[in-house]
Amino acid sequence: MSQLEHWDERYRQPDQAPWDTGRPSAELERQLAKRKLAPCRAIELGCGTGTNAVWLAQQGFDVTGIDLSPTAIERAKAKATEAGVQVRFLQADVFALLDLGPAFPFFFDRGCYHVVRRVNAAGFLRTLQSITATGAEGLVLTGNAKEPHSPGPPVVTEAEIRAELGGAFEIVSLEEFRFDQDPITNTRFLGWSCWLKKKK
Repeated sequence: MSQLEHWDERYRQPDQAPWDTGRPSAELERQLAKRKLAPCRAIELGCGTGTNAVWLAQQGFDVTGIDLSPTAIERAKAKATEAGVQVRFLQADVFALLDLGPAFPFFFDRGCYHVVRRVNAAGFLRTLQSITATGAEGLVLTGNAKEPHSPGPPVVTEAEIRAELGGAFEIVSLEEFRFDQDPITNTRFLGWSCWLKKKK
């Protein structure tokens, strides 16, 4: 089974996508309020069914959301239509993105990095560097290796984050937080909240 088939199947099975809570990420809301980032062009990597991308659009951001799963993208487009906002949703592989236009000043990643790094961390970072503007800022949320768990999000150590993301980006802050409660296990998994700024 290909990666596309794997992820699309998970979105087709309601109990196989526990991260899809249907609510915007509380940590995304908290960090944007704290950073006072002005609305700008933004991209969400691994946008799933679009909840966070739609919320960003409602805050005034010009949002592009990408995901490997056609099913997720179809649902994301429906959510944007229902919410009455414009979001560009694209079914795409993060390792093989087409031209997305001008570089993005802001990016958000809730769970894409901690999945794809197990396949090709260097390739992910090359993509991130290629699509982000000089001085771009971004928020990456990952599972935290201090609390191993199964099921749950893939986990990453602090050292791995600093070695991988810290190579191309300044790590402005790296804080522990808990993901929003997932609707299947009713668990709030420990994570890392990493605010990044692209090095000049």
